[in-house]
Amino acid sequence: MIQDIETIDEFLAHRTADVEEAVRTAAATEIMPRFRQLAAHEIDEKSGPHDLVTDADRKAEEFLTEALVKLLPGSVVVGEEAVHANPATYEAIKGEAPVWIVDPVDGTRQFVHGDPGFCTLVALAHRGVLLASWTYAPARDQLAVAVRGRGALLDGEPLRAGSPAPGRDLEVATSHPDYTTDDQKRALLGLWTEGVSPRACGSAGLEYLAVARGELDATAFSWEAAWDHAAGLLLVEEAGGTHLTLAGEPFRITGGNALPFTAARDAATARRVLGLLSGGA
Repeated sequence: MIQDIETIDEFLAHRTADVEEAVRTAAATEIMPRFRQLAAHEIDEKSGPHDLVTDADRKAEEFLTEALVKLLPGSVVVGEEAVHANPATYEAIKGEAPVWIVDPVDGTRQFVHGDPGFCTLVALAHRGVLLASWTYAPARDQLAVAVRGRGALLDGEPLRAGSPAPGRDLEVATSHPDYTTDDQKRALLGLWTEGVSPRACGSAGLEYLAVARGELDATAFSWEAAWDHAAGLLLVEEAGGTHLTLAGEPFRITGGNALPFTAARDAATARRVLGLLSGGA
């Protein structure tokens, strides 16, 4: 079993390309052959009509679970579909073993409707610290990789979040109304104000990528599921952005965060969004 952070650093120094290959292979073998080819019996509901799962989700997660643990012996996987089947497995995020946090198809609703706006998310964490992440949009063949302290790349080119242009409305992607409670909607109301252009988010992973690219100014999300946020939060950080919860603290993948929270291109934007969220909460 991996015992110390130096060993994981050595893994990241030499094996990130192997993780990339596993992510690409999962998408090529289990996701893309089903894109725009899904039969009705390959789509199921989880908690309701807006919470979908497909055979692509299940098969890709199974593939990645086997491949990632083989790459890093002693590690464990927390995947969205495995947690749905057994919620207790989520606790591994707080454990001592290195943990892979996996969302096999982030944006399942888009995937089901034949929209290319979905991605596969993989993050590696240890003792609550995000160490690396992979965000792969297979329908667009875009891959973003971030390693803590080493920056972020999109298709091999450095990512820079930058800062919003002065005087322009902030563009903010928020939790989608279909997935929010009345209390969560009220907490997000502060964004509906002059100088801000909020819109419902699509795939969370792709919204984080848009922040890291400087194409979106911030996100404002009201849920904690680590598989939706882990990869993107590190990507934004390594591109020069930041993230804050309603308590003014960085988001913790281990949970217990004051919600909503924001990820933004720079600290000033994060503070501005946080102030508006505080007013709406």
